[in-house]
Formats: sequence, structure tokens, C-alpha cells
Amino acid sequence: MEGIEKITAKIAQDAEAEAARLNEQTQAQLQDIRAQAKAQADRESADLLEKGRKAAAERLERLKSAAQMERRKLELAAKQEVLGEAFDLALEKLCSIPEKDYIALLTQLVLEASSTGKEQLIFSKKDRARVGKQVVVAANDALVKERAPELPPEVTKSKVGAFVDKLVHSTTAVVTGTGLLTLSEETRDIKGGFILVDGDVEINCAFETLVRLQREKLEKTVADALFQS
Repeated sequence: MEGIEKITAKIAQDAEAEAARLNEQTQAQLQDIRAQAKAQADRESADLLEKGRKAAAERLERLKSAAQMERRKLELAAKQEVLGEAFDLALEKLCSIPEKDYIALLTQLVLEASSTGKEQLIFSKKDRARVGKQVVVAANDALVKERAPELPPEVTKSKVGAFVDKLVHSTTAVVTGTGLLTLSEETRDIKGGFILVDGDVEINCAFETLVRLQREKLEKTVADALFQS
């Protein structure tokens, strides 16, 4: 029996030793697994963090770019608004010049726009009543004077001479077919200027049209003057 006990004790001792070895080996493996898992987790965490940083940086750049684009759009819109106000003010001032200068300006425009001297002039309702007849008369006189013989000043000073001068102008208008501009009964919804009509042909000399055309030519120059840094 003593031999059996010794064998049993030996088996138990070996089993405990093997269990201790296996436990130690298992703990070492677990520690290694934990270390590998931590290293993998750290790597993945670093990768995610770096990706997050890159994504945040890219989004920030996109937001900056969008903000800059929006700012440029707003600045451009503001500049266009200021330019529009500048040209609107020019139109307003053009329409409100003293009546004498206004008639002279319209007369000059008629002389430049007329090709036959027989056209009709269409004004706004206000201008037709205010200056229409005066512009037509002044323009006709100027057109006729280009063709009519000039009488000596000493002749035209007298009433008879003035009548003769007027008669010469009227005759010249009939003979040459110029200086026959007429004031149309029609009116148009324009701020200033006039529409020159010859049959089916219209020449738009409305001030808003002339200012718009000038804006297309002068906008850059005006913008440089207004917004120079």
C-alpha cells in the first residue's frame, strides 16, 4: 500500500506541476494576446484618429472654400448694386438738368439721330407737354440752317428781314425735304429722351437706353474708380 500511495502522490505532484506549467503558459499566452490586442487597438485607434483628422481638415478646407466663394458672390452682388445705383443716379441727374440745357441736349441728340429730317418724335407724356414742341422747332431750325442760304445780319434785324429769313427757311425745308420733323401725338413710358420714328423704323434715344448702353462700355472704368483699393 505504501508503494501505491507513493505512486499516487507522485502522480498528484506531477499533475500539480503540469497544471502550474500549463497555467503559467496560459497566463503568458493571455498576456501576449492582451499585448497584441492592445497594440492592434492602438494602431486602429491611431488610424481612426488620423482619418478623423484628415476628414476634419478636408471638411474645414471645403467650408473655407465655400465661405470664400460665398463672400466673393456677396461682394460681387454688392458691387453690382452700387454700380446700379451710380448709373441710376446718373440717369436721374440727366433727367433733371435745367430745362434750357435739357432742350439743347435733346435737340443735339435729334440732329445726331435724324437721317431724313422727316421723322416723328415721341416723348414721355411729361416731356411732350414740357419741351416737345421746343425741341422739334429747334431741331428743324438747325436742320434747315445747314441747307438754307444765310442772310446778312443787317437784313434779319428788322421785322421784315426776320420774316424773310423765316420764309427762306420754310422754303428750304420744303425744297430740300429736311427740317420737317413732327411732334407725335403718341407718348411712351420713358424717363427722358425720345423715340425717333420713321415709318416702321424706330431709333431709341430714351435716356435709360442710352445710360444702359454707356454702362456696358464704362462699367469697368466706373468700377475701378469706385472700388480702387
